[in-house]
Amino acid sequence: MAASSNYYCALLKLCCEARNRAHAKKLHCNILKTLIDPETFLSNNIMNTYSKLGNIEYARRVFDQMPHPNPFSWNTLLSAYSKWGHLSEMQLIFDRMPNQDGVSWNSLISGYACYGSLVQSVKVYKLMLKDGAVNLNRITFSTMLILSSNQGCADLGRQIHGQIVKFGFQSYVFVVSPLVVMYSKMGLIYNAKRVFDEMPERNVVTYNTMITGLLRSGMIEDSKRLFWSMKERDSVSWTTMITGLTQNGLGREAIDMFREMRLEGLDMDQFTFGSVLTACGGLLALEEGKQIHAYIIRTDHKNNVFVGSALVDMYCKCKSIKSAETVFVRMTRKNVVSWTAMLVGYGQSGYSEEAVRCFCNMQKYGNNGIEPDEFTLGSVISSCANLASLEEGAQFHAHAVVSGLISFITVSNALVTLYGKCGSIGDSRRMFNDMEIKDEVSWTALVSGHAQFGEANETIDLFERMLAQGLKPDGVTFIGVLSACSRAGFVEKGHHYFESMIKDHGITPIADHYTCMIDLISRAGRLEEARTFIDKMPVHPDAIGWATLLSSCRFYGNMEIGKWAAERLVELEPQNPASYVLLSSMYAAKGKWDNVAQLRRGMRAKGVRKEPGCSWIKYKNRVHIFSADDQSSPFSDEIYSELERLNCKMIEEGYVPDMRSVLHDVEESEKIKMLSHHSEKLAIAFGLIFVPPGLPIRVFKNLRVCGDCHNATKYISKITQREILVRDAARFHLFKDGTCSCGDFW
Repeated sequence: MAASSNYYCALLKLCCEARNRAHAKKLHCNILKTLIDPETFLSNNIMNTYSKLGNIEYARRVFDQMPHPNPFSWNTLLSAYSKWGHLSEMQLIFDRMPNQDGVSWNSLISGYACYGSLVQSVKVYKLMLKDGAVNLNRITFSTMLILSSNQGCADLGRQIHGQIVKFGFQSYVFVVSPLVVMYSKMGLIYNAKRVFDEMPERNVVTYNTMITGLLRSGMIEDSKRLFWSMKERDSVSWTTMITGLTQNGLGREAIDMFREMRLEGLDMDQFTFGSVLTACGGLLALEEGKQIHAYIIRTDHKNNVFVGSALVDMYCKCKSIKSAETVFVRMTRKNVVSWTAMLVGYGQSGYSEEAVRCFCNMQKYGNNGIEPDEFTLGSVISSCANLASLEEGAQFHAHAVVSGLISFITVSNALVTLYGKCGSIGDSRRMFNDMEIKDEVSWTALVSGHAQFGEANETIDLFERMLAQGLKPDGVTFIGVLSACSRAGFVEKGHHYFESMIKDHGITPIADHYTCMIDLISRAGRLEEARTFIDKMPVHPDAIGWATLLSSCRFYGNMEIGKWAAERLVELEPQNPASYVLLSSMYAAKGKWDNVAQLRRGMRAKGVRKEPGCSWIKYKNRVHIFSADDQSSPFSDEIYSELERLNCKMIEEGYVPDMRSVLHDVEESEKIKMLSHHSEKLAIAFGLIFVPPGLPIRVFKNLRVCGDCHNATKYISKITQREILVRDAARFHLFKDGTCSCGDFW
């Protein structure tokens, strides 16, 4: 009988290791068939197997059928209820036990502690103390210290510390290590250090615990001194230092530490490689990253999913997307972290379409696909925002609601941004209002959304409410506020916010802030003031800044400052066509066609090409792209007929073509023809034909809308009674009932 029991116990152990419930049940059936009265030892093993596999109901049945349960039987069942959070059953079993020993008490405490029941854990602990502390042991104290640490209860932790000293457990490493962890987690690093210093003897575990505490508290030099003072350093010690240095922004030191660890000949695990690769990514240290990758291949860690994910992340951060793709494709196993690393890499490198495709592939991976987490979903929604892909973004919104991930602020913020960037500012605002918790990113997303529509009053109102909430705006928030002031002509307010950004919020302006200010001042026609502002700037404007000034010079016809801005832009970016195109339009507006021709010859000689204008509209999951005077669409006849019909009605309503938008010296009739076939007009006509009434027509353009198209679209919106949204290179224009959201100030 004993031999049979040992045989079955060995098989039960194999079932546990394989995590195979079905085999465990079959083996149990076989035991019942072959052994009339299984001994208590075997029954305990069966019960323990069911417990480990999470089948508590079966474990309880085995216990109930035992004729003579021993203390181990009671503790096994109690431990099972404790482990799986069946707290009421756990308490009932404890109360029924004929004899409660230290194991029983610790199981009870552990169950309440693991599932966050602080009050009950403390109550049980106090009963143990009242019982004469005969059952108190190192497990009791370590469990209570871990509970204090997880719950952030410093006072409880201090009381436990006092009792540890009282009952003579201060020399137990198993007890002192969680005591050091508890104090360091709560930021009481000096208490942790005092405990550590008073230890009669220390092993490598306590050293590692103390080093972790020091690193977790910005005390880097102390952690280094302690590390180098160790007589014996294991792989965990080195990895702890590498991880801590990386997390504290000392990536270069982390890489150097990794090199020294290699020289020591110590084994490295996934955490070592993960930390040092994170350091390489943070420093954009591609060459070091490649060397570590080679070492990973040589040490046979290439198939580790954690290491593979870290490699993908490192290559993506170093802008080596092809290398990231290669690592990702070769990974034998992928998890949500791997997919998220690749997807985020695509998104941050401007490959938004690839990011969306990656997300779709993730859902097809393996047999059932991989469910995204909040970071994955937030990232793919951000990619949809960059693509201005409202339809796909709305689908991901639905996924967020169904999966419950909508409750994560990362996802909600991405949706606020999505709707803002796609021109659905109403949906963006509704999403924002529905959020239970809002942070700085939430407010900034909505501020930026309203700013893109030129809704200055709404933008400023939101910004002031954000400040009233006690939230701290960042540089991106101020870009939204300043650009809104610029587009509404609020020059003085813009100056006020710019000064406040520096003085009140301690934000150092970057090129984008200076460009907003140049735009603010010059757009209002104060071109000399804009030149003075530029002369006083601590840095020179970037290409966008000079182009912004040049654009305003063209609008106001100021040749002197316009030429100055154009010369600076050519010096900065000789191949940038903006200077030639904007200056050319200034000459054309004044009828100086010889100067226009000279500029064009200069462009040809230098190999500078103007970016061709194009517009596109999405219909039935297909993007239709148009260029000026485009005849390639299969619907060209219908489109041009619609434009001709609209043109007649527009003229009846008082529309007059704006010849200043034509940069060619041709007859007036030819100019009118050229204007009527601009790319955005073709796209709008397509939308009027195919997009069902009641739905807005959404058109996107790679360049700024010209004056004539802007004016014509106002007439079209009035004639057709359709809402037309045009997103150009600078902002949104919402045309409705003959007006535009920009107030003709763009």
